[in-house]
Amino acid sequence: MIKDIIRIKYADSLLPESWVFDGGDKQKMLPIIFSAFLVIADGRRILVDAGCEAMPGFAMQNHITPMAALQQHGYDVTDITDVVITHADHDHIECVKYFPHAAVHIQRDELERGREYLKDNADVRPFDNAYLLTDGLIIRKIGGHTVGSSVVECYKDGTIYVLCGDECYSRYNLTNRMPTATSVSPADSVAFIEKYTGEDYTCLFCHEAE
Repeated sequence: MIKDIIRIKYADSLLPESWVFDGGDKQKMLPIIFSAFLVIADGRRILVDAGCEAMPGFAMQNHITPMAALQQHGYDVTDITDVVITHADHDHIECVKYFPHAAVHIQRDELERGREYLKDNADVRPFDNAYLLTDGLIIRKIGGHTVGSSVVECYKDGTIYVLCGDECYSRYNLTNRMPTATSVSPADSVAFIEKYTGEDYTCLFCHEAE
């Protein structure tokens, strides 16, 4: 049972509009945030994405570490039982090394790319397609943004919340049914948008403040 979903914001930055959607202005910079999500479930504290300490190529403002951001919400790294990596981009996986007591869940096609961030003794649990981590929380491979990129569905109080990883940078992608410009599989990104646009789901974005 999912009890709470907490955004763990740790930085502000800017992203070229041309990354958000094809045809976007390369010179226009859009405000974004860097964040992870903490899901509180029965007996588990699940961190969806581990975040990063620095992001090459991005000017980070109001930047603290994801671990410090967790502490602002009353949680320590030792409280985290599981870390779900939606994909192995640096800003989603770098800090996984700071959660030594957590099981790490990562889609099998992302595992090789993510190995450099994983300690040799890490409890890594690869999955293939849909994976029920706990009651009310399912990880689903999408494969749009990267080859094994995934989203997390959380069932809470009659609502299905979707933690989107980087399948969408912005609500713009959903409302205009337009994939990001950084998709390795536009067809899978379109399928994601078609599925998750509408009243059945409430999407939460890593890089856009709600």
